[in-house]
Amino acid sequence: MKNAEAVTFAGSSLDRASHFRGKPDELARLRADPAARCLPLWRNKPLLRTADGATALGWVEMNSAVLENARDSEIFLGTEGGAPRFAVMIPDWETIAPAEGAAPFVDTSRQTHPDLPDAFAFGELRAVMADLSPADSGNAAAARGIFAWHEKHGFCANCGARSYIDDAGWRRTCPACGTQHFPRTDPVVIMLITHGNSVLLGRSPVWPEGMYSLLAGFMEPGESIEAAVRRETREEASVIVGEVSYLSSQPWPFPSSLMIGCLGHAVTTDITCDTVELEDARWVSRETVLSAMHGGVAWLRPSRKGSIARFLLDRWLADDLH
Repeated sequence: MKNAEAVTFAGSSLDRASHFRGKPDELARLRADPAARCLPLWRNKPLLRTADGATALGWVEMNSAVLENARDSEIFLGTEGGAPRFAVMIPDWETIAPAEGAAPFVDTSRQTHPDLPDAFAFGELRAVMADLSPADSGNAAAARGIFAWHEKHGFCANCGARSYIDDAGWRRTCPACGTQHFPRTDPVVIMLITHGNSVLLGRSPVWPEGMYSLLAGFMEPGESIEAAVRRETREEASVIVGEVSYLSSQPWPFPSSLMIGCLGHAVTTDITCDTVELEDARWVSRETVLSAMHGGVAWLRPSRKGSIARFLLDRWLADDLH
């Protein structure tokens, strides 16, 4: 698909420079480079900087006070235009309020830090993903994704001992049995299933009222992408899919998936929903989807900007899937 890498989170400007990861002396040299910068994250929210109405990542200098209590979590992300880039996960600070209640579907709140200017605040990446530049969104996805993996894999899967961060953040090593663990990415198929002039849309019962999107599901061991598209569509909506082709992919760091966008041509149209997975599914015409994009359909809220579902729907509407 032309311009397939224009999808949000796919435009990272990092050279991951993995040859530096196992070299402590080189990493120390990179850290001391005057051009080196670090991206702080807090509760998985990257630091953002807002100026003149525009939002960008809030890179700080390596000696910034906000990094003082977070050195143990440092990740070497790579270089950007030759300049070293790091990330750290900072702890709560004294004046921050504790988290209250269930997290909203999209958290739009911002949290300032006492050691940073007012233009800087921590914000949920999902809420600003469509506002960031391609480079910023891709770089933030790399940082958030690797920290999410560390958060969930603190113990050795082989013997159960606590493992430690190694290889500049891109490996965990078990001190008890020596097993090395590497970041995982879970492949997910997301399907633009069409029949004539209509597309198959569904909604999860936990989504905001009226929100519909493309069907999606995790791939299983020993399964091809095409087989996963057909299985998931049949399981969730009882629709049989024939020809399947790849369109685009999106790193999705919530927490660590790779969304594999595919086009599937339905050979049946009768729908029976798996009510565990879907509250509703229906065929929606191109004209209705286009009207919904402009707020003209009361019952239909399209996928949010920045998601691969919206990316694929926009290109389907424009007849630009080739």
